[in-house]
Amino acid sequence: MKKIIHNIRQQPEEVKRHILHTFILFFAIILFFLWIYSLGKNFTNTDTQAKISQDLQPLSILKDSITNGFNNLK
Repeated sequence: MKKIIHNIRQQPEEVKRHILHTFILFFAIILFFLWIYSLGKNFTNTDTQAKISQDLQPLSILKDSITNGFNNLK
């Protein structure tokens, strides 16, 4: 590991930036896939599905009232 770090320190600034950008992109992709995996696990949980349906209930009431108001205008 010390040899790798020593080798990187001797590289020009442009090469160091390319290595840094590559590592950042690599770890961002890993984090993205972990996030997608955990998101899928959370949405398949029955407690989460029940909470989502409860959270959407006020929006459905609003939609119904807007639809009724629009129908009354006709």
